Amino acid sequence: MLVDSYRLPGGLRIDERRVRVPVDHFGAQAAAGLPGRLAAVGEIDVAARIVSTGEAAKPYLLFLQGGPGSEVPGPVAGNPSWLARALEDYSVVLLDQRGTGLSHPIGYVDGSFRGTSARGTDPVQDSGAVAAFLTHFRADAIVEDAEALRRDIGCESWSVMGQSFGGFTTLRYLAAHPESLDLAIFTGGLPRVAGSLADTPDPAELYTTTWHTLRAKSQSYFERFPADAARMRRLAERAARGQGIELPDGTQAGPAHVRGLGHLLGASGGAAALHYLLAQDIDSAAFRHDLLAALPFSARNPLYAVLQESCWANGTATTWAGVRGMPRAVATDPLWLAGEHIAPEHFATGPLRPWRPVAGELAAFSWPVMWEPDALRAAEVPVVAAVYYEDAYVPREYSLPTAGLLPRVRTWVTSEYEHNGLRASNGVVLDKLLRLARDGSLV
Repeated sequence: MLVDSYRLPGGLRIDERRVRVPVDHFGAQAAAGLPGRLAAVGEIDVAARIVSTGEAAKPYLLFLQGGPGSEVPGPVAGNPSWLARALEDYSVVLLDQRGTGLSHPIGYVDGSFRGTSARGTDPVQDSGAVAAFLTHFRADAIVEDAEALRRDIGCESWSVMGQSFGGFTTLRYLAAHPESLDLAIFTGGLPRVAGSLADTPDPAELYTTTWHTLRAKSQSYFERFPADAARMRRLAERAARGQGIELPDGTQAGPAHVRGLGHLLGASGGAAALHYLLAQDIDSAAFRHDLLAALPFSARNPLYAVLQESCWANGTATTWAGVRGMPRAVATDPLWLAGEHIAPEHFATGPLRPWRPVAGELAAFSWPVMWEPDALRAAEVPVVAAVYYEDAYVPREYSLPTAGLLPRVRTWVTSEYEHNGLRASNGVVLDKLLRLARDGSLV
C-alpha cells in the first residue's frame, strides 16, 4: 500500500509503501528447535522506500541491506553512494528488513523489550518467548516479505542486489523464488553452502577462517602503524583489568570489545580510523565515546548481535561458533584482532545485557535449512557477483564454491576493494557488475 510520496533535492522521487505480512511464513517447523514454544501467530508491517527519478517507468531493483538487523539509510542525493548509478537503469526499492527501521523495529527501550510480538499485541518479555519470536527474522522470512511487497507493487519480476548479509538473503531468494528474479547481484555476500546438505559444515569452521583473515589484516595494520602495537597492548591490558573500561552507555568494555575493533580493518578507510582512535588518551571523554561508537555490536541494532551467527546456519545450531572457532593463540595475543566474532562477553554489561539469555537460547537453536543446494543448481537466473579477495567477513574460499552451484553466474574476483566496496567505490562496483551482466565485460 502506498502511504506517502514526495520529492527530494537532486531530482529524487520517493514513494513509501507498507505491506502487512505474517510473522510466521512457514508454520510450526520454524520454531521446532525451541522445546515448548509454538509457531508465531499474527502479522507485522514491513516498509520500503521506492526511489526513482520521476522519468519514464523503469524496471525495479530491490536492494537488500547488510547486517543482519540493520535498516537501509534514508535515501538522499548522493547517498547511498551507488544510488545514482542504479537509477540510470532502475527504480530502486529500499526495503527495511523486518525488525529494523520502519519494519516492526525490535529493541529494548525503557526497561522492556519492544516489537517482540505481532502487530497490535503486547510485546513478549520472557527471554525464551523472545527467542522463539526472533526465529522468524532470518533471511528466509525477509524473502517472503519481499515477495509480498513485489505483489503489492504489481511487479511481475524484478532484479535484486544483496550487500553482505543481503547477499545471503539474495541466495535464499534464488533458492525459493527464482521465477520472481530477472537478475541477482551479489556484493561481498555469497555465503558458504556445501554441495550436499549431508555435508553441511559446523559454522565454527567458517569463523576459524575469518579469524585467520583478521590475523593477516592485524599484522599488516601494525606493520603500517608500528607505534599502535604498544597502544593496543595498553588498551587490552586496561580492558582485562577489573570490570573493564567503562563506556558512556554503561558497557564495561572487556577484551572481546577491544579485540573487536579489528572489524574496522575489513572496510576501506578502516585502518586510518583505528589509528586515529588509538592515538587518543584512554581516559579522555573523547576516547570513551569514540570507542563506543567504533564497536561493531550495539543495542541500537540488537538483531545484529543476537542473530549474527544464525545467518550462517544451514540446518544447524551455532553454539557460539565464533568462540568455538577461535584459534588458541588468540587468547594470549592482544594484537590478533577480531571482526564479526560475537561472544557472550558482548552481552555481559550495558544496553545489550537484557539480550544475553535471548542470545543464549538462539545459540542453542537448531536452525532450519536456508539454502537447498539442488534448488540453487536449478535456479536459471542470471547472476553476477563481486567476490572480494581479502574479504574479512565472507571468505572467498567459500564464496567461489557456492557460486559454482549457480548455473548462470559470472564472478568478478577483485583485491581492489574491501567488503564495503559497493559503498566505497561510489558506484564503480555496481557499474562493473551491470556491465558484466549485460555483455560479460568488466570494462
